[in-house]
Amino acid sequence: MTIRKQKSGRFYAVLKVGRTYISGRTFDTKREAQAWLAREKAAIAGGVDPRAGRASVRSLLPQWLEERKDSVSAKTYISDTALLRLVPPALGALSVNAVTDREVARALLNLTRQGLAESSVRRFRASLSSFFTWAIRERLILTNPVQPTRVPKPRGNLRTEMYPFGEQDLERVYATARNRDERLADLLLIASWTGLRWSELRAIRVRDFIEVPMPTLVVQRAEPEGVDIKSTKSGKSRRVPVADRILSLVRVMAAGRNPDEPLFVTTRGHRLHASAFKRTLNWSSTAEGRRIHDLRHTAACLWLARGVDPVTVQAWMGHASIATTNLYLHHLGTGADRAGLARLNEPGRDVETDREHKGSTNLGGVSEQHE
Repeated sequence: MTIRKQKSGRFYAVLKVGRTYISGRTFDTKREAQAWLAREKAAIAGGVDPRAGRASVRSLLPQWLEERKDSVSAKTYISDTALLRLVPPALGALSVNAVTDREVARALLNLTRQGLAESSVRRFRASLSSFFTWAIRERLILTNPVQPTRVPKPRGNLRTEMYPFGEQDLERVYATARNRDERLADLLLIASWTGLRWSELRAIRVRDFIEVPMPTLVVQRAEPEGVDIKSTKSGKSRRVPVADRILSLVRVMAAGRNPDEPLFVTTRGHRLHASAFKRTLNWSSTAEGRRIHDLRHTAACLWLARGVDPVTVQAWMGHASIATTNLYLHHLGTGADRAGLARLNEPGRDVETDREHKGSTNLGGVSEQHE
């Protein structure tokens, strides 16, 4: 094993086994070259042949995906296939044994700068880590270069804005939607009063609607489109009350139905599909810029505006943290905010007189001025 200093000032490391050339790489510092040689020597001793790791990342991804297809859920596999599109050309062209945490960190940063959502960058990192774990199992490399990396925090990006309906707006949009399809309009209203995610709305069964001791929907599974039934996002079941505004609608949908059938279906009994739902209701116009997920936000805001305790809203929504529920309070404003605004808008108040009145108290007939 040798390290040669080049005219450029960089260091070229040559890995040999006996007289057989295995591989070589150029490094900025001699220390990096020595560390690489040590790792490759350990790899050879551990049964990992560096020559096998010369295949490029791009050429190995299809092979990994082929094996991955039968070992993960359909949704995970779809996320994994995004690597073919998202892996930067420079990273894809590297030999799998040449990728370091630097290249991975650079790829994560570039995706963030391109405006990819933080959650999508996290999925990309998870899939890339699974790919390199597979490469270790195939004895192509010794270590996973993704593990030391972190997803960078996007700078200056706001959280995805919530755009819930106010109660009056909801009723107006509901009336418009009923002109197009009464059943789907009813489902729009139900989603807005229960806070169910679309996948949870699809998974609710008739038996999950109970009326004793109180009208309630038991949410214990989710059924995303094109994916097998799974647990809810939190992994826990929860109970969501059915308010009087939608109780009669839910009763009609459950009447005379088999307990194991989906509760929320179209007029013809077909399963719900977001694309058909939006197309039938002319969603781009009817919803006035909202997403289907904003119906869930609408429910939390309706509950809080009606005075439901945030901890109770947290339980109904299935939030793991009260901090998530508090985002809705920031959106709505607190009770103190609303009381303050009402005071500002109160007509006929003499501010100076009011201040003087509040600033003094009468103790035993003596007026005392507070500063």
